[in-house]
Amino acid sequence: MLKAIYNRIRLLRLRSKEPYSVYYRILGFIPNDLKIYEQAFLHRSSSQKGEKGKWLNNERLEFLGDAVLDTIVADVVYRVFETKKEGFLTNTRSKIVQREMLNKLAIELGLDKLVVSSTRSCSHNNYMYGNAFEAFVGAIYIDQGYDVCKKFIEERVIAPYINLHQIANKEVNFKSKLIEWSQKNRVKVDFKLIESFVDGENNPVFQSQVVVCDIAAGIGSGYSKKESQQNAARATLKKIQSDPAFVKTVLEAARIMAEAAQPVVKEESLVVIDPTPESTAEAAVTTENPSEEK
Repeated sequence: MLKAIYNRIRLLRLRSKEPYSVYYRILGFIPNDLKIYEQAFLHRSSSQKGEKGKWLNNERLEFLGDAVLDTIVADVVYRVFETKKEGFLTNTRSKIVQREMLNKLAIELGLDKLVVSSTRSCSHNNYMYGNAFEAFVGAIYIDQGYDVCKKFIEERVIAPYINLHQIANKEVNFKSKLIEWSQKNRVKVDFKLIESFVDGENNPVFQSQVVVCDIAAGIGSGYSKKESQQNAARATLKKIQSDPAFVKTVLEAARIMAEAAQPVVKEESLVVIDPTPESTAEAAVTTENPSEEK
């Protein structure tokens, strides 16, 4: 009995110090299994051998956390937006769990300081912190279960850092929005890669341009082709909204292109055949033989 009390006191003292206090400040509770949380921040580039000789990193926890996070966010969105349809709910959830958002949340929570990696954490296109955030969620689920994990997401992530109504109304997929506009107005839209280069930190950068009916429009840059196209589409939509002369020029160009694409029908000489009705033929036969009629 005394030994059990002693061990309990020793454990509480241990948990009041680093690294338990670090996780307590983030989680709001003391972890049961510290190792699973430490594994959540172990990037593949710094994999370590476990007790059974297997290489450990946060990839498996990331897989689990991704699924758990999707379920929790879907639950929250479903309850907050009671009258909204499936498409709206799906779109809102995707905005919350996208890599850019998870990267931002990881930094807000201070998880970026816990990531162990041998690669340069400043790289913009690998979303290392967002992946660690998902792995962290997976660790909470294993250590505490779904209910505690959901409470953490609601109270320590969504409440302080995410305005659900604001993010639901925020337009993220500018490329899709531009394509919808082009289809509605029967306008041809192309995305062209202008150039790609490397920035001062050796990260690849892409620059794309939107071309509307062969007219140059918005230009955008990004750390992936997709990101550069989104930024170019956003610039083009802004131009469409603020520049009526540009829209008029585009629509006129679209009309000219449509007319030019129409097939030309050539006029040909027509041979007119005067058909003779059966009644006329019969009448002709009758008049040719008047004696037979008598």
